[in-house]
Amino acid sequence: MRKFDATTLLVATHNAGKLDEFRQIMAPLGISVTSARDHGLPEPPETGTSFVENARIKAHAAARATGLPALADDSGLEVAALNGAPGVYTADWAETPKGRDFIMAMEKAHAKLIEANAPQPWQARFCCTLVLAWPDGHDEVFEGFATGQLVWPFRGQTGHGYDPMFQPDGDARTFAEMTPDEKNIRSHRNAAIQAMLRACFT
Repeated sequence: MRKFDATTLLVATHNAGKLDEFRQIMAPLGISVTSARDHGLPEPPETGTSFVENARIKAHAAARATGLPALADDSGLEVAALNGAPGVYTADWAETPKGRDFIMAMEKAHAKLIEANAPQPWQARFCCTLVLAWPDGHDEVFEGFATGQLVWPFRGQTGHGYDPMFQPDGDARTFAEMTPDEKNIRSHRNAAIQAMLRACFT
């Protein structure tokens, strides 16, 4: 496991919220965080068929282009009764000509479960894969999961994506009924980040 010994980490994202999250995580470690947007990097096509393939595409493209260690993530929802769908196509289910519509995406997931005559509970998990890549081509991979079930009708006003229909194990609330801090402690991204910090930053 390679240790991170640089002072700057490039997070391969154009998402301001995700960038702020990583800045807060890295600040106590004395590591400054920059982004793909800061360097004018385009978003490479995510042509992989798995979370790790897509995260690798983004991380290595950013590391090669800038000469900096780069971190990228790919995440999504896997539903057991749908053979792991939507998986890497989680965001695609929400795409419309006017942008992403996750109410439509949740309705699609529910319709497919009904169509499949899937018995409840509808077991599902959120997955996050982080790839930390160096300019020399080396990388380290970390995964995090949040396991639970899908509920219908969806509930809650916070969170984003499929959060209103995802009820994590051990809680009667959906992610969208929790405060951001309560959700983040249980989240798939936090699990992957903590694994990375233990392995490469301590």
